[in-house]
Amino acid sequence: MNEEQFREALQKEGISLTDMQMNQFQRYYEVLVDWNERMNLTAITEKKDVYLKHFYDSITVLFHEDISKEESIIDIGAGAGFPSLPLKICIPHIHVTIVDSLNKRITFLNALAEELDLKGVSFFHDRAEQFARLKNHREIYDVAISRAVARLPVLSELCLPFVKKNGRFIAMKGAGAAEELAQSSRALKLLGGKLENDYHFKLPIEDSERAIIVVRKEKSTPKSYPRKPGTPNKQPLI
Repeated sequence: MNEEQFREALQKEGISLTDMQMNQFQRYYEVLVDWNERMNLTAITEKKDVYLKHFYDSITVLFHEDISKEESIIDIGAGAGFPSLPLKICIPHIHVTIVDSLNKRITFLNALAEELDLKGVSFFHDRAEQFARLKNHREIYDVAISRAVARLPVLSELCLPFVKKNGRFIAMKGAGAAEELAQSSRALKLLGGKLENDYHFKLPIEDSERAIIVVRKEKSTPKSYPRKPGTPNKQPLI
């Protein structure tokens, strides 16, 4: 997917990018590839692949869920900034918080935000299990989002504690999402969430399977969750 195909594909979904936003995506690509030579941020470096598999893929959430009226989004394990920073470029007013366990990624994200002149972004080096214990971050976000980080029962425990009541947890998944969802009923119930939407589609050009799972936060997450770092992954709530 080249830049013009990217712009046209988004236009078909009702997302019109300005020249400035297109320049931000171009600079995002340049900075990503430059830093990737010094640290392992992504295995995907071909321009056409970055535009399809990182930028376009990140933005697909907007085709199904309107988050443009929200004020805050937290991205757990964003790595090189996906999906929240492409979403931030498309929705400039939304405040984005990213939590990642590797400090080198946070260093990259700070440099990237400066290069792209992104305002209203915050990056934290921490484990989600620990960060969710902080009063000024627990249950305050309109949306918690994550892409390709962990299986859904684990991801639910890492993300739902950040979401305010009536807010949304959005998990972006590939093939196998239906199986993960089937394993998540106990976790969602324990953590105060309820499945609201489950979208399935294919990424254009390569036809790979994608799913977007949307969970509505109905009740507060019990204080005992998330459990200690590493425990959700070792002992998922299945």
